[in-house]
Amino acid sequence: MKTRVLFVCVHNSARSQMSEAFLNALGGGEFEAESAGFEPTVINPVVVQVMSEAGYDLSQNTTQSVFELYKQGALFGVVVTVCDSAREKQCPIFPGVHTRLHWDLKNPEDYTGTEEEILDQVRELRDRIEGLVKGFIAENA
Repeated sequence: MKTRVLFVCVHNSARSQMSEAFLNALGGGEFEAESAGFEPTVINPVVVQVMSEAGYDLSQNTTQSVFELYKQGALFGVVVTVCDSAREKQCPIFPGVHTRLHWDLKNPEDYTGTEEEILDQVRELRDRIEGLVKGFIAENA
């Protein structure tokens, strides 16, 4: 039986989307990941670009509300919030969860600099998330 994992951030536009993609691809079929947000918006185009560079196509992804999942009765064994510490209070808590984890990840919407500097920061975030997901798999497989 697959472990159902929900990644939650404020907008479901970047960190949670990347986490979901990595876990579904790297989890060896042992995990079923979804992502959702407290205030869903649209997928960050820079995230789509840097994930594409790594071989992941998020261009057709949409965002969803964590509250809609709750209303639908979705059940998850693990919920991982991926908000930075400064905004952790905005990350919703999903009830009925066996395990809740928090990954302190800065929101790419807050990155500043030139277009190339922002791309590099999002690439670093992508690589950090991939490492966190690989660690999660190693601990939970």
